[in-house]
Amino acid sequence: VQLQASGGGLVQAGGSLRLSCANSRRTSSNNGMGWFRQAPGKEREFVASISWNGGYTSYEDSVKGRFTISRDNVRSTVSLQMDMLKPEDTAVYYCAAARGAGSASTPSAYQYWGQGTLVTVSS
Repeated sequence: VQLQASGGGLVQAGGSLRLSCANSRRTSSNNGMGWFRQAPGKEREFVASISWNGGYTSYEDSVKGRFTISRDNVRSTVSLQMDMLKPEDTAVYYCAAARGAGSASTPSAYQYWGQGTLVTVSS
């Protein structure tokens, strides 16, 4: 599985970005997918996850109501729509494919990781 994240950039507080994660080998349609982020000097943290068929999603408390995770299994992509961005959302964002089909929030549940895309939110 090769995951390629894109869509990061610089945005002002209150703005929006949409991250995308493409699976170049198209083999993760039966796996849960997730987004994590890592800010400078901090550990990687969970952001959002989605089950294999999109039927279940989970979010970290600070992004609930602002971020939306979705997936397209035909195109083998997972997206993270980020609205009302805050400076504290600044981080490198990583997409990951889970070992199982469900929605998971712990890094150990994920088997494959993308290379990350930088999101910078200015105040």
